[in-house]
Amino acid sequence: MSASTPPRSSWAADLALGARMSVGGGRSGWARLALIAIGVGVGVAMLLIVASLPSVVDARTERTDARSIGSGVVEEQGDNTLLTQIVRSGFRDLGVEGRLLQAEGVRVPLPPGVDRALAPGEIVLSPALQRLMDSPDGEAIRGRWGDTVVGTIGPEGLAGPGELTFYLGTDDLDEETATRINAFGNPDEQGGGLGPELLLLGLVGLAVMIVPLASFIATAVRFGGEARDRRLAALRLVGADVGTTRRIAAGETLVGAAAGIAVGGLLLLVAQHVLPPLVPPALTFYPEDLRPAPVLAALVVIGVPVASVLVTLSAMRRVVVEPLGVVRRSEVTRRRLWWRILLPVAGAALLHPLIGGMDDDSSGDQAMVTAGVVLLLVGVALLLPWAVDAVVGRLGRGGVAWELAVRRLQLESGAAVRAITAIVVSVAGLIAIQGTFGAIQAEAEGDGELQGSVFQAKVIDTRSGAVGQEWVDGLTGTPGVRDVVTSTFTLAHVETDPDQLIGVEVGPCSVLTHETGITDCAEGDVIVVATEGAELPTPGTTYVLGEPGSGGGTWELPGDARSATLGEFHLYLSGLPSTIYVTPTALGGADVAEGYESVLVALDPDVPDAVDRLRTTAADVEMLAYVADAEQGSLTGVLGTARQALLAGTIALLVVVGASLLVNVAEQLRERRRPFAVLLAFGTRRRTLGLSVLWQVAIPVAVGITLAIVTGTALSVVLQGGLSAPIGIDWWAIGLISGGAALVVLLVTAASLPLLAGLTRSQGLQSE
Repeated sequence: MSASTPPRSSWAADLALGARMSVGGGRSGWARLALIAIGVGVGVAMLLIVASLPSVVDARTERTDARSIGSGVVEEQGDNTLLTQIVRSGFRDLGVEGRLLQAEGVRVPLPPGVDRALAPGEIVLSPALQRLMDSPDGEAIRGRWGDTVVGTIGPEGLAGPGELTFYLGTDDLDEETATRINAFGNPDEQGGGLGPELLLLGLVGLAVMIVPLASFIATAVRFGGEARDRRLAALRLVGADVGTTRRIAAGETLVGAAAGIAVGGLLLLVAQHVLPPLVPPALTFYPEDLRPAPVLAALVVIGVPVASVLVTLSAMRRVVVEPLGVVRRSEVTRRRLWWRILLPVAGAALLHPLIGGMDDDSSGDQAMVTAGVVLLLVGVALLLPWAVDAVVGRLGRGGVAWELAVRRLQLESGAAVRAITAIVVSVAGLIAIQGTFGAIQAEAEGDGELQGSVFQAKVIDTRSGAVGQEWVDGLTGTPGVRDVVTSTFTLAHVETDPDQLIGVEVGPCSVLTHETGITDCAEGDVIVVATEGAELPTPGTTYVLGEPGSGGGTWELPGDARSATLGEFHLYLSGLPSTIYVTPTALGGADVAEGYESVLVALDPDVPDAVDRLRTTAADVEMLAYVADAEQGSLTGVLGTARQALLAGTIALLVVVGASLLVNVAEQLRERRRPFAVLLAFGTRRRTLGLSVLWQVAIPVAVGITLAIVTGTALSVVLQGGLSAPIGIDWWAIGLISGGAALVVLLVTAASLPLLAGLTRSQGLQSE
């Protein structure tokens, strides 16, 4: 062992001394430790929640697999078989999915959470659906599936406590309209999982959450840095060398990190009981599901202290701790740009699989894109100090408060930049992911059931696929229903060329107006709508109204057929070059083979819950009918659920970084209490000092959010192109996210200003 290498025992002694110093120093020492513990603890809690996502998904999957039916499907009726069929419905923006059960014997299988066979008309509800029906808001859904409620579904039969589901006994099913099973539970069923687009967005969303949290924790461990450096200077005075002071600093940091892990664990216990009621029903889970995966938890518990020590040692490189004081290397240095752009350039290079669209089956491409997003977000954090210096170095003169803020930033902007780094990275990531989600959801809604220009709902008979006058009679008179019409869609082909397919929609003028956007229509009209770049059908062409071999009648496209621009209007079958909209008399009696019939409903917007009242009435006509709502239908899908989860994550992330900023600003004010007291003694008003603090935060925030908007928007466009979504910029989301982040920063800074009055008393002039 060389003379310059301290003995192994000195490491332990130095770390132990640092640990004792972290809890010493009286109230101020405990206050510093509390700040570090709370800051690190909040970040650790968020990381542990992210580490719990695999456990949540596994627990939900295990319960939903236990009630699935794939492995129990049989063909022959027996004493232990039953018929079952899914019923899909909704309430407002919530999805409701249940099952019809029809026993065929006395030993029928029971779904998990149900303790007895159900007779026709008997229903068991999930507790959440029961509460909804019993509430004043549940009037429109009450009685939709009958009133004979005989119990509730147990926890083992639900994905989570907020799930809206039911089981209904019936005697109206048959082999053609239902599935026969002899057991529930299907561990081998291919659920399909998330599609590649949603999986990629989920990975990117996790990166958006984790990168700011890492920055947040790195900021938290540096609370009280100036006070720590003064204590280390005192140790230098009694003979400690530079290496010893660094090991002592590492010991102090380890105590704060350990305390932060303990605080994070306590916050996780709180989150287990606070979060489940707050998540959307489609993402609901039980408190015991929120438990970190052991490997990921170990990474957090080990990684946070290690990263904390590395951050502390890195910060001390800019400090010279001498026996008579602390000298900060705070001379104005020009931050170099060339090495800061290496990470974002590498991240952009890793996004190359998005060029030309993602490969659905390539997990390697998904990992590469996720790594690229992480590098880009980290690159934002690296570019921020350079961008702030470049801006403040060019700012002109102003008032006293402005001059104090700008001069402080010109001399040392590191503390101000560190305070907002997490929120800037968050804004960049959230703009990227929200913009991408918005584009995908807009595309889904564009391909959805209705545009809502004339009719706001469509009723689909999933059992027979056919509708008749009974539907019109049954729905007419429902509160909120203004008009009910039926329409028929069929595929047709040119008589002389069966490969030339076209869509034909038959309905009254209200349907033609709704689908094509025309403003004038009369019985006998024919409207042709073609996709962009497709040729319009030639008048006089003879079509067979049905697929080849279906036996449909022939019909000739009249010469007076009009054309309409597709624009934003809906084609029932995507991929067809054109669709012909025909009023019934224009068919001339030609038979339509294998037509797909539906009911279109116009709703009164002034009637509360009109679409839910329609759903209830439709269930009376046909239990398996599905009502698609033009305004709310997409919210019951996976995209709506995912966007709700992203919104919840956005709010949580802004709260976390807001708390971080509050502690950080308070710590900066405490460290600068002496200069503030001197300025006040020379006649500077407290109002001026407060404005200088606001300017000192607002300038880096403006620079950082501008950088975040540019980066996030560019990343969003790249992701949209890679996922084959329509490329666009969601200015509303950009304004909401960036404005919300800026508001959080300014409100937090304003909330810390009362501390300034206490720090600028005359006692602040005292010095040891």
